[in-house]
Amino acid sequence: MIIQFTVRPDQGPPSGFDLGDMLWRGDLGEANSAGHHPDQGMMIHLAVTQLLDATSSLLTGGTATSSFVGTDSSFTLTFKAVRAGVSVASASGKVAVVSRAALAITLLRAAEELADSTAGSLPADDGVLDDYTAALNRFRGIAHAL
Repeated sequence: MIIQFTVRPDQGPPSGFDLGDMLWRGDLGEANSAGHHPDQGMMIHLAVTQLLDATSSLLTGGTATSSFVGTDSSFTLTFKAVRAGVSVASASGKVAVVSRAALAITLLRAAEELADSTAGSLPADDGVLDDYTAALNRFRGIAHAL
């Protein structure tokens, strides 16, 4: 499975509220927030923070399903625990069925790549940066424990 988080260009100085997109590509399909009418872009740093928190309970066995709606967007993902691991689906259909560990590590890598490419340019006093970093650190512990 491939997961990518991107910040849209030309938004002025970096902010935790920058718009961006998510791409999820798997063996069964693709979910992409880019290129839709109406627009499905989202405040990407806030959205990834919520996504990490939303999937944590599912990955640790606390819940059997988890839903995610992009911040200020209609882009949705649904995660369901299944015998083979976790089913990932969007409004347009299934994207993949992967192991919990594969989902966790792939999601962690994508969140770390976003942090490496953009979060470092956010102002130090940006509250979104603190929330993103905290969620990433919590999720890193979960991903490495699987």
